[in-house]
Order: sequence, then structure tokens, then C-alpha cells
Amino acid sequence: MSSRASSNIPPSLRKVWEDQERFGRAYKPPPTKTKAIVCHDALKNNGWRMDELLLRPLEAGEMLVEMVASGVCHTDAFIGNLDAGSSPIAFYPRVLGHEEGSGYVRDVGTGVEVAAVGDPVLLSFDFCDECALCKTRHWSNCTNSLPLNFGPHRIFKLASTASADDKGAAPDVGGHFFGQSSFAHFSIVKQASVVNVKGLVQDKEELQLFAPLGCGIQTGSGTVLNVAKAEPTDAICIMGLGGVGLSAIMAAKNSNCRIIIGIDRVEQRLALAKDLGATHVLNSSALPPGRKSLTEAIRALSDGVGPTITIDTTGAPSLIIEGMHFTRNCGKYIQVGAAPLDLTLSSVNVFEFMNSGKQWIGAIEGSAYPREFIPEMIRWYRDGNFPFDRLMKKIPAHDFEQALQEMHDGTCIKPIITWS
Repeated sequence: MSSRASSNIPPSLRKVWEDQERFGRAYKPPPTKTKAIVCHDALKNNGWRMDELLLRPLEAGEMLVEMVASGVCHTDAFIGNLDAGSSPIAFYPRVLGHEEGSGYVRDVGTGVEVAAVGDPVLLSFDFCDECALCKTRHWSNCTNSLPLNFGPHRIFKLASTASADDKGAAPDVGGHFFGQSSFAHFSIVKQASVVNVKGLVQDKEELQLFAPLGCGIQTGSGTVLNVAKAEPTDAICIMGLGGVGLSAIMAAKNSNCRIIIGIDRVEQRLALAKDLGATHVLNSSALPPGRKSLTEAIRALSDGVGPTITIDTTGAPSLIIEGMHFTRNCGKYIQVGAAPLDLTLSSVNVFEFMNSGKQWIGAIEGSAYPREFIPEMIRWYRDGNFPFDRLMKKIPAHDFEQALQEMHDGTCIKPIITWS
């Protein structure tokens, strides 16, 4: 930036400009428009497209974040593929993106304390921080989690439908998905969703790489460490080797679990799981010779009686039922993957379940507190103990359909769409 241009920067923001210059960026006033991936209808109906949106003014506790990247997650595809009106969380138009945005704060509303203009941030889920669960460090199970993270918060307006005389008209496009809606170049973000990483990231490229830490990577590793509380004596089985499952594999290795079993149908993912620490892998579509069922095959790999910990990341009904059966007595079965909204398990025999002493646990976001857990994951990465970068592939935001396809067919484990 020229000296003449820099003289136009308000004195209060001069330090911000200096910090941004280190990342090869220059000060710009906050925008009023943004490009975003807008879900006008379900994905199966080709309802997703890039659009221009108007940004409403910030309210108390909100920040305007310029995204540099956002991870693409199966949850985005799951929510954005529901039929409109089939559930309270199924509505259009909306901007998704929850795994998780990364970028720079461009403006702040009143009452914001966690970050200032110019700070690099990573984003995670929203929580009220006021209910009894939040007050006892169960932020991911916040009593108000569903309305905060999935509710119809209208914060954008389609630029194509706005006329010159309706300035200030009510927003008509949903946002605040997980408090952030990071599938937008600029998005209005809730303060609770923000993790300030000033001093923890080295440059913009690293900030892009770290984008998925606040959801999938956190969920997989946090489930092993915070929910299962895995120990060296444990035999652990992880069903589904996407970003969540492979993060769980790495955490299980770091916990020195004696048996680590990974299940998937994609050979590339099975091979990567072995590289990342799995002691055994199993292709669920091609059982070993002589094994008549998945339960028989898994028990054969885990002392003949099954794993002490089973984590399902798939949400597939058949695997959920099987996983409940093959978990050994007094073991923990942990449900992480999103199952169909109308799924009920009538096949569970309550008397048998009671006598088995098994625990059936639902978990979300790895029961982690992002402002503590994300810096921990960054430290593990820098120490060489958490190579999550092996899961990532950066894809420009305008090619978001490619990112969705590669995630779906297993070509890419964790696509990251980039905005700059």
C-alpha cells in the first residue's frame, strides 16, 4: 500500500493495518455485500448456487468475519439436502458452512470481547453460556444448542431481489448456522463461535489449513479423549474413516490404545488409517474369509469379545445396530454420526442391554470447549503428533460442487473451500 493510501487509515486502526500487512493484506472498510453459497432448495434438487447477498448491520455480540476458508462437512450436505418443511431445521434459502470458518475480523458489534478488528480467528459451534449445562462446562450440550445452531436466523438478503428503495428491509436468507454460516466470503458471526488465534497462526495459508479444526477434527479427537476417555488398556473400533473417524484414529494412537480398528468401504481411507495409527482395518463391504458377519469379524480382532469402545461416525442404521451388538459387555458405544432424523432402534433388546452393562452415549463436537481444545490441537500438530494436514485438500469456493462430490465419493477426505 502506498504511503498516501496508508494515510487514509484511521489512527485507531493503524496497528490493525500493520498486523494485516504481515499477512499480505491491506486495510479496507467493511463491505455491505458478499458472495456466498446459498441453498435455495435441497442439494438433490440442484438448489445450491453462488449468489450475491446484502449484509445487515451488526448487532450486539456479533462480528463481521472475512473468511479465507471453510471446511466442507457431511453435516452441511445432510442439512442442505432435507426437504423444506420436513423438520424445524429444514428451511430455505439459507447459507450453511459450519466446519469451520477461518478468517479475519473486519468489524465488531457492541459487547464483543473475544477479538478485535484484524485478528485471525477460527470458528466453531454456538452456545448460550448461560444455561446450567454451559455453566458446568458442557457447552456442546447447551440446552439451547438446537435453536442457536440450526434455527432460522435471517441475517442476509439476496442482492438480486433488493431494490433501491428497500434499503433496510428485513433479511430473508438464513445465516448463523452454528453461529457462523462460513459458506460466505463475509459473514456475520456470533461471539461464542469465535476462537481468537492471534499469535498461534503463522500466515493466511496456515489459517486456511486450520479451518476444519473447530468441528470434524475436534469431534473425532475430542470423542476419544473427552467422551470415551480412552486409555492404553482399551480396544477401540471406529466406524467410518472420514475426517471425524481418522481424527479419532490419531487420538486413539496418541492415547496408546492397544487395539485400534478402523472400518470403512474405501480402500484409500483404510490405508491412510493404518498409516495414522490403526492396528487393524476392515472393509465392511468385503469381510475376511470365514467371517459371516461384521460382528464376528470385529470380535475376532478384539480379544474375541469385542471392543471396549465403539465410535460410529457414519450414522448408517445397519452399522449402528451392528456396533451396539459387537461392543463388549461393560463397553462404551458412542454415537457421533448424524443418523436419519426419523430413525428409531426397535431392534435393541432392553433386557439384554441391561444385563450387558454397556453404555450408549450420544456425543457432539467431542464435548470440547473450542477456545481450549483448538489451541491444544494446534500444539499437537506442531509437535508432529497430529498430522491432520494429510486429510486436507484446498478447493476454490466457486468450485464448491467439486468439493461436495469429492467428499461424497471419497476422493478427498476433508475438502476446504477457499475464498482468497
